Amino acid sequence: MLFHSWHDLGRVLLVGTLSYIALIIFLRLSGKRTLSKWNAFDFVVTISLGSTLATLFLSKDVSFVEGCTAFALLIGLQFVITWLSVRWQWLRRLVKSEPTLLLDRGSFVEAALRRERVTESEVRAAVRSAGLADVADVFAVVLETDGSFSVLQKPASGVPSALIDVAGTSPRDGAEP
Repeated sequence: MLFHSWHDLGRVLLVGTLSYIALIIFLRLSGKRTLSKWNAFDFVVTISLGSTLATLFLSKDVSFVEGCTAFALLIGLQFVITWLSVRWQWLRRLVKSEPTLLLDRGSFVEAALRRERVTESEVRAAVRSAGLADVADVFAVVLETDGSFSVLQKPASGVPSALIDVAGTSPRDGAEP
């Protein structure tokens, strides 16, 4: 069916515009964390918001207020979970993965590469993106919780404190025991 009625088209335009504005308001009120780089938890929330928005746009069975309630619920749950995960480490570990060491002092960490399904070629590409020509000049490459790579150059002295919460580092690396 190409066209059902002008009334249905008007509903999509009105409810679509209002729900879009409501979603923007909810996202602005919830803070920057709601729109941060994605980890698995953020991905689920974002997909759920998109699905809710699409349902609200196109389904006559869902009222505007019901859709806004769904937005508020999803964003509220995301806010509560992230607020609690900042305070409780066990919840943080449940919701987010931890960063993983992939390259340690110029040597690839094979077990971590396999576990995270990352190739040496991808790590070398991250090293090049950081402006370095040789992996031997790299202290560490870390796969972050959002899937990005962090490349750390060799420090002038000591061990970088940025590795404290990275899986695969040991106490000699400056990580907490």
